[in-house]
Amino acid sequence: MDTDGQSIKQIATRLAYQSRYMRLREDDIQRPDGSRGIYSYVEKPDFALIIAMENNGFHMIEQYRYPIRRRSWEFPQGTLPDLATTTPELLAREELRQETGLTAGTLQHLGHLYCASGMASQGFDVFFATDLTHGQADLETEEQDLRHQWFPREQVEQMIREGVITDDSTLAAYALLLLGRPSGPAL
Repeated sequence: MDTDGQSIKQIATRLAYQSRYMRLREDDIQRPDGSRGIYSYVEKPDFALIIAMENNGFHMIEQYRYPIRRRSWEFPQGTLPDLATTTPELLAREELRQETGLTAGTLQHLGHLYCASGMASQGFDVFFATDLTHGQADLETEEQDLRHQWFPREQVEQMIREGVITDDSTLAAYALLLLGRPSGPAL
């Protein structure tokens, strides 16, 4: 293993595809045993995921997720268009406002995770939002079917147990919240 902790060495890289939402890279690599291969992966900017809580419940969104051909209940989450980036906190505030119309008086960072580290470079920052002010959502064209709904905590946990909530990022973020990492709220 290399001293920098990388067991796979990048020999060359090329951009195989790019849209306003992602890049697909194809790298020529060398494995620890010296054999060579190709590793393809998606490059996307990190996103923000927001757990918005009030009255012992959570604000969630439901939207159609084309790759899995079904609707999905999730915590609000997203990135800026055109592969743009900003600070994680500003992104979290903007995504929460756009998707739900909510503004957080208090926004606490719970951690940084990776959602598909075997096929994408994208990670995400998890925020816990409280002291919420209600307003109007400002949905993007791609979000025109998005629904926003508040659920009591017990119902969210039942939806997880029953397989209604299957979004990996939502489930990982909820685990961070329950574990109080790094200094999350006591639930």
